[in-house]
Formats: sequence, C-alpha cells, structure tokens
Amino acid sequence: MSSPPKSAKGWLAHYRELMGAWRRKNPQDGEDAMQDAVVGMLESGLSSIRDPRAYLSRSTANGLVDRHRRRGVLDVRPLDELDESDQPAVQDGQGALYAKQVLDALMAGLEELPPSCRKVYIQHRLEGWSHTEIAADMGISRSMVEKHMSRALLHLHDKLRSYTP
Repeated sequence: MSSPPKSAKGWLAHYRELMGAWRRKNPQDGEDAMQDAVVGMLESGLSSIRDPRAYLSRSTANGLVDRHRRRGVLDVRPLDELDESDQPAVQDGQGALYAKQVLDALMAGLEELPPSCRKVYIQHRLEGWSHTEIAADMGISRSMVEKHMSRALLHLHDKLRSYTP
C-alpha cells in the first residue's frame, strides 16, 4: 500500500491545530469556515497548494469575512427571538387573511426566482437540506449554493418588505 502524497499529510497534520484555533476565535462560524476551506482545497487539488497550513488559515479567515459581510447585507433572525413589538401583528379575525396574503406574496416571489435559486431555497429552508447536500444533489459547488441562497433571500426580503412592521 502506498503512502499518501506529502501535501495530503501536510494539511491533515495541521487540520486539528487549525480547527481548534478557529473554534476558539469564532465558535459560531469558525468550524464551518474551516470546513469550507478544506472543501475548496480538495476541489482545487492538493498538488497545486504549496503551503497547506497557510492556505487553510487564509481561506478560513476569508470565509469568516464573507460570512460577516453576508450577515451585514441581510440580518436573519428566527421569529421567536424577536421582541413581541417587532413581530407582525394583525387585528383579530384578520389573521387568516393576512397569512394567506403573505403566503401568496412568498409564492409569487419564489416564482420570480431563477429555477436554481428557487430549488436551493426550497431544499434548504423548507425541506431542511444542508448546503453540502444541495451542492451534491445539483452538481454545483457549495459556494454556488450559498450564492443562490443569498440571491433568493434578498429577492424574497424585497418582496415581503410590505408585510413587516
């Protein structure tokens, strides 16, 4: 049995160290950004990377910056985390009509999306698929899935803006 190439040993040797460091620096997103960096490294081919440790470190840092920027564009929080005063409210007896209007606006917004963006949104938000699962299903990169998701969220945010308080 042959041993793995030197570059494969190199990045695996640094993986645990770097993962621990990124978890401490940014517990929320550090692990995800590190995993994205590893996927990127493996997709680009190990032989093209001279210094795997530096590549993983820089790619993870860039991934965290990208995640921070995306959050700055569209702040997404679960409804149960909002204060009562920030939640949409309707008069008694109007709840069902209001819900139907919001649902109709959401469906219209989804229909306006390109098919790939619509599929990513539905699989992630409604069916609970991970970005990695969607990427494998559609035969695209995880980065592309994230771009489709961002586009869908921005579009739906604009379409549903009139329904927010």
